[in-house]
Amino acid sequence: MNAERDLAPLAPSVVRALNDKLYEKRKVAALEIEKLVREFVAQNNTSQIKHVILILSQEFALSQHPHSRKGGLIGLAACSIALGKDSGLYLKELIEPVLTCFNDADSRLRYYACEALYNIVKVARGSVLPHFNVLFDGLSKLAADPDPNVKSGSELLDRLLKDIVTESNQFDLVGFIPLLRERIYSNNQYARQFIISWILVLESVPDINLLDYLPEILDGLFQILGDNSKEIRKMCEVALGEFLKEIKKNPSSVKFAEMANILVIHCQAADDLIQLTAMCWMREFIQLAGRVMLPYSSGILTAVLPCLSYDDRKKNIKEVANVCNQSLMKLVIPEDDEMDEAKQSITLSAEPNPEEPVSKPEAASTGSLDVSGDSSVSNASVCTVTSSERIQVTLNLDGIVQVLDCHLHDTSIGMMTRIAVLKWLYHLYIKTPRKMFRHTDSLFPILLRTLSDESDEVILKDLEVLAEIASSPAGQTEGYGPSEAAEPRPGQVELHVPIRNSQLSSSGPKGLECSPSTPTMNSYFYKFMINLLKRFSSERKLLETRGAFIIRQLCLLLNAENIFHSMADILLREEDLKFASTMVHTLNTILLTSSELFQLRNQLKDLRTPESRNLFCCLYRSWCHNPVTTVSLCFLTQNYKHAYDLIQKFGDLEVTVDFLTEVDKLVQLIECPIFTYLRLQLLDVKNNPYLIKALYGLLMLLPQSSAFQLLSHRLQCVPNPELMQSADGSRASASSRRPASSTIDYTELLQHFDKVQSKHLEVRHQRAGRAEQPERRVVL
Repeated sequence: MNAERDLAPLAPSVVRALNDKLYEKRKVAALEIEKLVREFVAQNNTSQIKHVILILSQEFALSQHPHSRKGGLIGLAACSIALGKDSGLYLKELIEPVLTCFNDADSRLRYYACEALYNIVKVARGSVLPHFNVLFDGLSKLAADPDPNVKSGSELLDRLLKDIVTESNQFDLVGFIPLLRERIYSNNQYARQFIISWILVLESVPDINLLDYLPEILDGLFQILGDNSKEIRKMCEVALGEFLKEIKKNPSSVKFAEMANILVIHCQAADDLIQLTAMCWMREFIQLAGRVMLPYSSGILTAVLPCLSYDDRKKNIKEVANVCNQSLMKLVIPEDDEMDEAKQSITLSAEPNPEEPVSKPEAASTGSLDVSGDSSVSNASVCTVTSSERIQVTLNLDGIVQVLDCHLHDTSIGMMTRIAVLKWLYHLYIKTPRKMFRHTDSLFPILLRTLSDESDEVILKDLEVLAEIASSPAGQTEGYGPSEAAEPRPGQVELHVPIRNSQLSSSGPKGLECSPSTPTMNSYFYKFMINLLKRFSSERKLLETRGAFIIRQLCLLLNAENIFHSMADILLREEDLKFASTMVHTLNTILLTSSELFQLRNQLKDLRTPESRNLFCCLYRSWCHNPVTTVSLCFLTQNYKHAYDLIQKFGDLEVTVDFLTEVDKLVQLIECPIFTYLRLQLLDVKNNPYLIKALYGLLMLLPQSSAFQLLSHRLQCVPNPELMQSADGSRASASSRRPASSTIDYTELLQHFDKVQSKHLEVRHQRAGRAEQPERRVVL
């Protein structure tokens, strides 16, 4: 009886019924409680109402006995129905005991708790919104309940709560976001589905601006996108799609910078759907936010570059990645090269490096660029640094170069990625040459190694970068700069590097606007030539398979005369005489046969200018490493008497099979279109006696091979061969045809030829001696 008195104002019969195991009896008790509470409401007796709720909560809903808990739940629901619109005043007391029952071990009890809360929420409607977080927390647990009835009940309650939120404009989004951010990382399939469904609802409510808080949930959304359930993936895809539509509509209010690194991470995901979606977002971000994305360039490139080499199985990702790459490249403008000067005159607030979570921390570039409020206007930005309070956009060139350098060193990356890296380097040297030249010494070795790439397209792009480095005015320094290029070079002919006071900007094709006598060069040009020849020397296969291709392309990209002048000058000091001979032969073949060198051949053919004669002398000194190429150079430059004098000296040389093979090739070359003028000069026997004598000299050197027959037949076509007897008398007329070439000291050139060939003979004998030495030891 005491217990019953303690539970007043509830009648003993109501208490007994609430504790009954039968639902029907508990329901009757609930109706009695509803009637009782209505009376208290009519009397405005709030203390009694609170007392009833307290009894139902403490003595029943939180009781140790399951039937009592069931009675308490239905009783609390009855209280709420009786209170009607006033239930909002007692919601905390009504809701808390019910939510506690959500964790009950008995599935039936959890179901009844769901039912009770449904009735409470249905009556209270918008009044429950201040308690939304606790309701959401409880529902998120029931969403993953193993019992189908409980799940079904929670879904009904969930729909009711969504309707209330949709109808109301009192929803506290700020208070809800921390809970959403926490729960979005759940690994449970049903909990994820529950979270996504709520995000879709909140996104659809006009008065709720979820976009402002997208940076806090975006990472979780991308994680859910990788769920094993197709249905959940699809829901998440829809949610992300809705957000992206919203971003496109209102780009000015989007926090692009806060989400950039999240996208960078997911653009590298192993899951194709996550990667494609993140890449599509990245494409939109770059196009909408413009230069706001520049500080994240190194992270973006880390994610995007590998995708460019994907095969057709990931064609969609590859295509989007390519757009991202192209769009990002367009954001780098010439003004980025001038940021240092602008920064010196103004103090800007220091900002943390935004790329730290993705890539290794880099020393931030000291420049910054002002970005207008409209983030979609990006490519036309102008350098107007005004205040540290405004958005500062910094091109972190160090970070970008590190990523590009890393990708070039990675031998496992695909061809298209390597090409994209080289395009980036070329673009940066064009747009920001002064800043890029700080990195040239570190980039130079890997760019030279890339010349050994198996792809011609990669080599072409690599040569474009190297040619830009070698010709950009931004690389200009006093003297040669590199120590190895500044060494004194022996010989009469020097490679002059003109110092130009031109603007430090790169525009127009290099070498095309300059005359051959004043080629565009900088302090890296000579270093490039030295290192290129070193590479050919150490990697003979590269010289054999790609040497001609590389040099011909360089002649298109740079000044051909300058390339031949500098290479000849360097080879003059080459200690490996065998390589020097091979390299001279390669250069000579290119000079005589390449269509790219038509202008240079014409220049050498007549030797009318001091520059052309200077070039001839320079080439001649190096060409002396290979006797037959020296003769061919004399044929090209119409120095027929000197060619004849050289052939006369061939009798003193060591004639080898290789030597005769080269003579054979020269004969074949004489029959080519390049030497048409030479063959026509055979008609003028009187004025070209030394040409005929030189050709007969070659004929006498050859064994009676097919080349011998070819040259013999050609000489048989020479008209009036008896006129050759008057060669002495015609010497004056032959020399009078080219008065300009008289400035060349041919005697000194012949002496140089003898000197070089003596060195070759000495080296060959030393090599032969070393080869025989082991055999002698065996005999002994």
